Amino acid sequence: MLPIVLVHGLVGHLADARVVSRLKPATVICPDLVGYGDETDADADRITIGAQVDYVAAAVDRVAPHGPVHLVGHSVGGVVAMVFAHRFPSRTASVVNVEGNFTLADAFWSARVARMTPGEASDLLDADRADPARWLRDAGVEPTAEHIRSATEALTYQPATTIQAMAGAVVGFTGQPDYEPMLREVFERTPVHLVAGARSRSGWNVPGWALPP
Repeated sequence: MLPIVLVHGLVGHLADARVVSRLKPATVICPDLVGYGDETDADADRITIGAQVDYVAAAVDRVAPHGPVHLVGHSVGGVVAMVFAHRFPSRTASVVNVEGNFTLADAFWSARVARMTPGEASDLLDADRADPARWLRDAGVEPTAEHIRSATEALTYQPATTIQAMAGAVVGFTGQPDYEPMLREVFERTPVHLVAGARSRSGWNVPGWALPP
């Protein structure tokens, strides 16, 4: 059974026992991207899509030095997973893209954060941390005790500098003219599975060419 690599999004992590336990007996790794979790001391200037792909590649080398893995990428982690698949096709058995960014329209929140001053980004994160129930309600999620616990953990998993740097990185990368052709190449040679929430699917800008495969 091939290892599974969970690549988290802009906020929080995917190392949730409720998720990982359902994927056993496969080996599952949930690397913290640069700037997150154990990597929060990283300089914001180091936070680029290319650097994140390199970081995931190093994690893959540790668990599967001679074989491919299944990649699961959420949100901006979907971008990282797709770029990994493009750079390392022989190391990629499949990609599960969970509402990953296909166009700049998918990066609307990242674009908003990227335009903020550092002080504004810090104030925004502080406000969300102070009221995670409100943060959940704004996203259309019921603020149950368990959801609030998860939200609190996610919001404290990275500093505002990381969120802003990663937001800017994904906006800059997905806005490049060669981004869509790169995605097409991945779809042509790698099994890609698209996953979206029932309420958020309509806002996910998946191009028509990506749906049949």
